Amino acid sequence: MSKHEEIINHIMSLKAGTKISVRGIASNLSVSEGTAYRAIKECDNLGLVTTIPRVGTVRIKKVEKKNIEALTYREIVSIIEGSVIGGANGIDKVLKKFVIGAMTTDVIGKYIDPGSLMIVGNREDVQKLAILNNMAVLITGGFDCSNEIKRLANERCLPVISSNYDTFTIASIINKAISENLIKKDIILVEDIMEEAPKYLRSSDSVEKLRSYSKEFNMSVYSVVDKNKKLIGIISVKDVVEVKGSEAIEKYINRKPLTVNYKTTVAYIAHVMGWEKISMCPVVDNNDKLLGTVTSVEVIKALQYILRQPQIGEKLEDLILKNFDYSYVEDGMEFSGKIVTEMLEPIGTVSWNSLNMLLSTAGVMTLKQQNNTNISIDSISTYFLKPVQIDNIINIHTRVLSIGRYFGKLEVDMVSDNGESIAKSILSVKLLKV
Repeated sequence: MSKHEEIINHIMSLKAGTKISVRGIASNLSVSEGTAYRAIKECDNLGLVTTIPRVGTVRIKKVEKKNIEALTYREIVSIIEGSVIGGANGIDKVLKKFVIGAMTTDVIGKYIDPGSLMIVGNREDVQKLAILNNMAVLITGGFDCSNEIKRLANERCLPVISSNYDTFTIASIINKAISENLIKKDIILVEDIMEEAPKYLRSSDSVEKLRSYSKEFNMSVYSVVDKNKKLIGIISVKDVVEVKGSEAIEKYINRKPLTVNYKTTVAYIAHVMGWEKISMCPVVDNNDKLLGTVTSVEVIKALQYILRQPQIGEKLEDLILKNFDYSYVEDGMEFSGKIVTEMLEPIGTVSWNSLNMLLSTAGVMTLKQQNNTNISIDSISTYFLKPVQIDNIINIHTRVLSIGRYFGKLEVDMVSDNGESIAKSILSVKLLKV
């Protein structure tokens, strides 16, 4: 085992909340400070440690996938540029909502809600009441708090955060962050769906063991690793159909398989696995160590989950397309709407990016109405484009040129209200069946 892996294993064995330093790790494990720094940085990427202002680097539990509509106190600290002055061990808790403590303690009772965040100034009575009712506290105006408040916060693992911003600014920032998180709610990563304890083989294992695994676990493709769990390649039952069971699998390993990082998006891996007809993909870290596997079945389930999610936050496309009406025609769709301010460049005409967004979105919507699919744009070729001004009425006509099992092609035309041509595009898309 390398020194790098030894440090990572040591950090993984520590309890959540344990402080970690480069110098301490280097001294305890007899390694150089450079090696210790690189290993701690790797643990940060893996979500095993984090750096808290005024506290330092600490071991944390890897945060499981949470409701994206909520934020953790750690994220609150980051977005308001605050600092944790008490209860640092509760920094990864999720808050339900925030409450502004702008009233006296005799009437604040009906606003008390355990698990929420109390935003207040330097009023110790409100701070104490909030913590005693299991609420974290955010102190505005850059004020500190008393030692008693810090003691209570540490005992109950409820963060006390201080920020230089005023109450209105903080409330606005948190509201914006929640809205942005809602928009991101359909972004699912490989780490959210991967099998974290996959079955794997060694290069010295026999073909018979591969066949046995296939029958027992109902999978035909397996990762092959060395003694340090570093990925060598993959092997499929189809590769050894005519091979004797006693023979080792080493000669039949595919040593250049497609691999992904645990932070890869499911949308991307779905596209690649569909394109390459891959049923299983190993998930590895930066050192090619096997972290898990993701299968086409898990990807399809994730895509189905995305389609079922209600989209509450408004994206740029939503803001623009809500000004458009649409209707269906025999071989496509027709859209009609007005140019809005969100689409303009500084000089007052519509930006090239906004027009291309309209063209591509219209094409994607057309195919989604015809098939229960996720659409991934392979290419867009806009071969004619001219400036458009604000408040102009434009019409978009889409026409499906061809559509198959996995691919589609569309023509998209944009014209002014008087029939003058504005833009023409050809879209090639990948269809991800769900």
